[in-house]
Amino acid sequence: MNRLSGVFQFLLGFFLGIFLLVGGTASLAYVVFARMNANPEKPTFAEEKPPETTAKAETKPVVNNKETQTQPVEEVVAKESVIEEETEDLPDGAYKAKVTWSTGLSVRSQPDLNAERIGGVEYDSEVIILQTTADGDWQQVRLPDSQQEGWVKAGNVEKVEQ
Repeated sequence: MNRLSGVFQFLLGFFLGIFLLVGGTASLAYVVFARMNANPEKPTFAEEKPPETTAKAETKPVVNNKETQTQPVEEVVAKESVIEEETEDLPDGAYKAKVTWSTGLSVRSQPDLNAERIGGVEYDSEVIILQTTADGDWQQVRLPDSQQEGWVKAGNVEKVEQ
């Protein structure tokens, strides 16, 4: 009877150890893969300049039928600049495109991986494609908000229908 109890204890301990080893490994794998599945943070480029404001935060009166209301000048200037952007003429052969690379793109001074990085473009941002190199590996872009021009690796943007 004592011998049967020893065998039973050994089998119970063996299977319990295997269960704990498999369960611990599965839990660790779940944690690792869950972290790998999360999207990375958007990159911040040191070369990017913060957007400049074109007007001071003053208010000017806007006449309404019943009473006078004030509206910030920045809003009026922003609305006017949106209208101007929509009517912007593109150079011959140029077109608007959207960045499709999930981590954004580096804008370089020349069409070369070793060229100086002069800025960056975030995912889903709009750029203007000016030209493509003869080998099709690089595209010259203009950033609509800052009018900065540079080169990005081709194949990471998608043409936007106008």
